[in-house]
Amino acid sequence: MEAFEILFTTSLWVAAIRIASPLIFATMGELICERAGVLNLGIEGIMTVGAFAGWFAVYAGGDLWFGVIAAALAGAAFGLLHGVLTVPLGLSQHVTGIGITLLATSLTYFIYRIALPEVTSPPKIESFQPLAIPVLSDIPLVGPALFNQTPLTYLAYATVAIVAWVLYRTPAGLAVRAAGENPSSVEAQGISVTAVRVGAVMAGSALMAIGGAFLTMSAFNSFFFEMINGRGWICIALVVFGSWRPGKALVGAILFAAFDAYQVRLQQVTGGIVPYQVFLMLPYVLSILALIAVARRATYPKALMVPYQKGER
Repeated sequence: MEAFEILFTTSLWVAAIRIASPLIFATMGELICERAGVLNLGIEGIMTVGAFAGWFAVYAGGDLWFGVIAAALAGAAFGLLHGVLTVPLGLSQHVTGIGITLLATSLTYFIYRIALPEVTSPPKIESFQPLAIPVLSDIPLVGPALFNQTPLTYLAYATVAIVAWVLYRTPAGLAVRAAGENPSSVEAQGISVTAVRVGAVMAGSALMAIGGAFLTMSAFNSFFFEMINGRGWICIALVVFGSWRPGKALVGAILFAAFDAYQVRLQQVTGGIVPYQVFLMLPYVLSILALIAVARRATYPKALMVPYQKGER
C-alpha cells in the first residue's frame, strides 16, 4: 500500500517535472531534426557540450541566461557540422551522429582539463533557483509540481508550445515537415531543401544543448563527467513514442521522469530487500514496453534518413 501511496505525494511529482525538463528540451530538438528528415545521433555529445558550455560561461563570469545562450550556440555549432556532413555531402546519418557524439564528448573533456588543470572536484556556480508563481503554486499537489520550478523548467514547457506552433502554424514549420516527408515538393516551391534541413538540425541541436545546460545550471550547480548518462538516447526513443508530435513526446518525457522518480522512492520503501539495480532499470524497462506498444502505430516522416540532392525526383 505504501508503494501505491507514493504516486500521490507532492515530492514525487515535483521531482518528476524537474527530471523531465532536460528531456523535454532534447526531445523537442531531436523531433525538429527528424521532422526535417535528419536523424541526429549526436544528441548525447551535444547535450554534454551544452552542459559544459553553459556551466563554464557562468563560471567564467557570465550570468545564467548568458550561459543558456552559450550552450545553445555550442549546440548549434555541432548541429551545423552534423548538418553539413549529412545533408549536402550525404554521409551516413548514423555514422556521422555517433561521430559527433564522440567528438563533442571528447572535446568537452579535453577543454575541461585544459581550462581547469588543477581542479580535483568540480567547481560550483550559483544555479537557477525555483520561482514560485503566486496563487498557482499553492494548489495542492499540482501547484508545487508545475508552478514552483526554476525558470528553465518553465522555458522547457514553453518550448513545447512554441515548437508545436511553429511546426503546424507557420510557413517555416510547413517547410520543415515537407522536407521530412517529400523534399521535392519543397524544391518545387523554390525553397532550398539543404537550407531547411541544415537550419532544422542547428535549431534542434541548440535545444539539445540547452537540455544539457539544464543539468549544470538548474538541476545541479557544477559539471562532472558522464552527467548526461544516456539521457540523449532516451530522448530519441521519446520522439518515436510521441509519434513525432510535440504534445505526445511531452507526455512520454513526463512518464519516463515519473518512473525515474518513483524508483528512487520505491528503493526506500523496500528497505534493501530487492537489489537496487532492479529499481534503476525499472524506468527503462517500462519505457521499452511503452515504446513497443506505441511504435507499431507510429507514422514516421517518409524521407527520414533519405539523402536528397537538388533536382532529384
